[in-house]
Amino acid sequence: MSVLLLRLAAPMQSWGDSSRFTRRETRPEPTKSGVLGLIAAAQGRRRTDPLEDLAHLRFGVRVDQPGRLVRDFHTAHDREGRSMPLSYRFYLGDAAFLAAVEAERGLLEGVEDALRKPTFPLYLGRRSCPPVGPVSIGLRDGDLRDVLLTEPWHAAPWHQRRVGAAAVDLEVVRDARSADEMGEVVRDEPVSFDPVRREYGWRTVVREMAVAIPNPRADPAGASRRSGAHDPMALLGGA
Repeated sequence: MSVLLLRLAAPMQSWGDSSRFTRRETRPEPTKSGVLGLIAAAQGRRRTDPLEDLAHLRFGVRVDQPGRLVRDFHTAHDREGRSMPLSYRFYLGDAAFLAAVEAERGLLEGVEDALRKPTFPLYLGRRSCPPVGPVSIGLRDGDLRDVLLTEPWHAAPWHQRRVGAAAVDLEVVRDARSADEMGEVVRDEPVSFDPVRREYGWRTVVREMAVAIPNPRADPAGASRRSGAHDPMALLGGA
């Protein structure tokens, strides 16, 4: 099998899976439905087109740069100028994720071509969140889990310098590999993006850590200075 890697980075992105009415939440990492929607847009699919072939892709994501939670107070009016209900919308600011989909290489080559020359504009969860830079970063041979646990760190250079440590541990959230693998059950399997009747199924996701991923901009001494550790004897010259 092969794995297609996507770098999902932007000033703001939002990945809702259970938002209702006037409070639009975001998950701390991209959803499968959101990423498959991005792929469908790149391929030029309409919202009413079938998704069975995409739904069979194995999916996972690694949190390379968690960002920060941002809340936006949202106002809107309808076509006749009447005020719509006020709402709160949540985003992830300055976040970067490494998303991965696994399938036969031939299928993924077509997906990669579409992402490099998308039919419709790409956005990360909401139309107001376009990605920074190319989304696709290439194909890898192997298992999705192994690729996410070993791929080099794709955080922004400034974030890597700020962390400073020689290596980092990064959270991975992926599809369970079998029905026997235990994990969190989420309603995030896209069945239909039809705006008249959107449908989502359940899937099991597993959380684990990619351990000791090298930092290409490591500065252990600088990281120590930035750690904020307080030494009450420092002002006494070590006395």
